[in-house]
Amino acid sequence: MFILGMESSCDETSAAVVEMENGVRQIRSNIVASQIETHRLYGGVVPEIASRAHIEAVSGIVYEALDTAGIGVKDLGAVAVTAFPGLIGALLVGVNFAKSLAYSRKLPLVAVNHIHGHVAAAYLSNPDLEPPFLALVVSGGHTSIYRVESYTDFMEIGGTRDDAAGEAFDKIGRVIGLPYPGGAALDKLAYEGDARAIAFPSPALGKETLDLSFSGIKTSALNYLNGMAQKGEEINRADVAASYTYQIVRAITQKAEAALVQTGMKTLVLAGGVAANTHLRASLEKMCARNRVALAMPERALCGDNGAMIAAAGYFEYLRGNFADTSLNASANDDGL
Repeated sequence: MFILGMESSCDETSAAVVEMENGVRQIRSNIVASQIETHRLYGGVVPEIASRAHIEAVSGIVYEALDTAGIGVKDLGAVAVTAFPGLIGALLVGVNFAKSLAYSRKLPLVAVNHIHGHVAAAYLSNPDLEPPFLALVVSGGHTSIYRVESYTDFMEIGGTRDDAAGEAFDKIGRVIGLPYPGGAALDKLAYEGDARAIAFPSPALGKETLDLSFSGIKTSALNYLNGMAQKGEEINRADVAASYTYQIVRAITQKAEAALVQTGMKTLVLAGGVAANTHLRASLEKMCARNRVALAMPERALCGDNGAMIAAAGYFEYLRGNFADTSLNASANDDGL
């Protein structure tokens, strides 16, 4: 069956058509309208501007996805849309468009948790992947470890107690003058520096928990940069990027390894926007190989927000009979996890 997936939780307007049935997991189209250039002027996402951009783009993006897939609305089996979590104004654009389309064409409507969508992106890149497994979701808004018992049943067993890893990367990238989004630029710059040059604290909390805290390392980096500026000393941006990245990646890898040991899972799925980070991918590959654990990751093009991952997650909600109606509303929180 063909499923239309719609994503508008932050600053990408995306629609995709995915074919999912009888072992088939094929992306027929995946259209993404990015707002990076718009928000680069402000150094981060401005929610009101993002919402207005979604309104302008959503209709054209949906019909472009259908045209690219070579099908019409009549060929769809369901409409899936990100309903939570995310920026509330941005979410409402996608939810209201999806509700209107589904109602007018009498199509099943499926509400999708954005986090489940990121994990479902791994199904599209790894056709044989199936639960149970451990999922590590790392993005600008989330850093969490889930025990995934089925395609729709998630249990959070660890995560950040404050900031997300993606936000921590973006913030320091912006402070040292890297272009928005700072995390992507920091990833590249880190290869040019010395990872042991600066002793930043580890975001990993004690051994008795699988949780992390990124506010401390972020504050430490800001204090270091401010201190260097006050002394008039030149800042080696590459060393900052390398040392900062090293500690964050090391902490996430440590907690992922501890979670694997604790749960006995033999497969780890890495998902979310920060799953595109090359340092994190390499670190987890080494850790999983050492522990003889399979590592499944979406291809880097599917790590960011996109409609294909929402369509894939929506398919499994569809199979469970988890349908929504016209009373569906968006939520900024992790409702339904």
